[in-house]
Amino acid sequence: METFNTQGTLIIIGMVVVYILFTSWLTMLIRSKNTEQYMVASRSMPAFIVGMLMMSEYIGAKSTIGTAQAAFESGMAAAWAVVAAAIGFPLFAILMARKLYSSGEYTISGFIERRYGYGAKMMVSVIMIYALLLVNVGNYVSGAAAIATVMHINLPTAAFITAIVSTLYYAFGGMKSVAYISVLHTVVKYAGVMIVLWVALKLAGGFNQVHQSLPAHYFTWDGAIGGSKVLAWIIGTVGAIFSTQYIMQAISTTKSPTAARNAALWAGLMCLPISIALGVIGVVSKYLHPDMDSLYALPVFLQSMSPWLAGVVTISLVASVFVGVSAVALAITSLVVRDFYVPLRKPNAEREFRMTKVISLIVGFAPLVFVFAAPEILNLSFFTRALRLSITVIALVAIYLPLFATGRGATWGLGAATVTTSVWYLLGNPYGIDNMYIALITPAVVICIERLLPRSNKAANASEVPNVNS
Repeated sequence: METFNTQGTLIIIGMVVVYILFTSWLTMLIRSKNTEQYMVASRSMPAFIVGMLMMSEYIGAKSTIGTAQAAFESGMAAAWAVVAAAIGFPLFAILMARKLYSSGEYTISGFIERRYGYGAKMMVSVIMIYALLLVNVGNYVSGAAAIATVMHINLPTAAFITAIVSTLYYAFGGMKSVAYISVLHTVVKYAGVMIVLWVALKLAGGFNQVHQSLPAHYFTWDGAIGGSKVLAWIIGTVGAIFSTQYIMQAISTTKSPTAARNAALWAGLMCLPISIALGVIGVVSKYLHPDMDSLYALPVFLQSMSPWLAGVVTISLVASVFVGVSAVALAITSLVVRDFYVPLRKPNAEREFRMTKVISLIVGFAPLVFVFAAPEILNLSFFTRALRLSITVIALVAIYLPLFATGRGATWGLGAATVTTSVWYLLGNPYGIDNMYIALITPAVVICIERLLPRSNKAANASEVPNVNS
């Protein structure tokens, strides 16, 4: 594999540094100046901008690197990892976006509390923080893989650089700047992926050569992944979109329930083209470098470009890291501040805003502790979606089966789903049953069992909280 000489490496590093400085300047220029702007951008964002923000998180560095990695190992079917988002966002637009926006809440735990009470709220908050911290572990690993390839540094150093830059980048900007800067990041990211696709196909001599050389299953709808896992990906992605904190927080920045729905539709539309490109990149990489570590299925093509093109692609990967880390870390920060810090400390507005920034710095660096023990990226990604899927089950019951739901059943169901899903994942999905199905079934089963148990009058009255549809 070719490597860049000193001059080429300096050109790429210089381009990345200039991009970081420029976007950092823009961040400070339009940064949030109070807590409301920091959390929900004063509910003033255009639907298209918010759609870009949501799409960019789902196709961040983790999904970009991870989908190409999975395609390298299992075939074009890996594209379902992102196609699933193109399915999930329109369903979210139709079924939930307007209802979530109209609730007036910007945290998923706050929305759950309106139907199930305080206990369920705290359970949701803890589960979501746990899941999103793991999401950023995957983001850091993906970003570090790209940076390490180009700059010829080891993975731990690259991960640390990723953490420093991305955390400082979002911590001082908040939702307002993150949303607007995501437009630039998304344009650069699209350009970078398409450049890699062009270079990959050029090196392979065209897609037909790849198609004829690799095993036939590399080009079937389910590849070596299998239909059950593809279905689990779709279920998990749809479920995660329906309940994830940063999705709810993003649509809360729009101007109306209709704008919230339109933002989700835009996000789904923008997911589709890039998903196919990433699948092709992965299988071409397998054809050209069959014995390579699959983690580098996409970054490996940087070494076959001119330094200037490689610089653009590296910037696109860095941009993906920024969008992904920023949206996720901001969501975690919102939960910590809204559900833990404010109730405990009861700060004034100025102190709350100051502490929000401090907490955001801690949240940004926390995933580094787990980065070097991270498993295969895409599997980790879908495990975090499975955790969030259990929250979706609870939320859908609250919206569409309100008479069936109780606070006790929701709390027990969420707790049981977190334990069973985590154990199932760590055991390697026994009997070929994906942990996504465990996350889907467990809360529903627990809710049904809880309804059969006797309840005291006090417990029954406690569960009668206002209907979220009202």
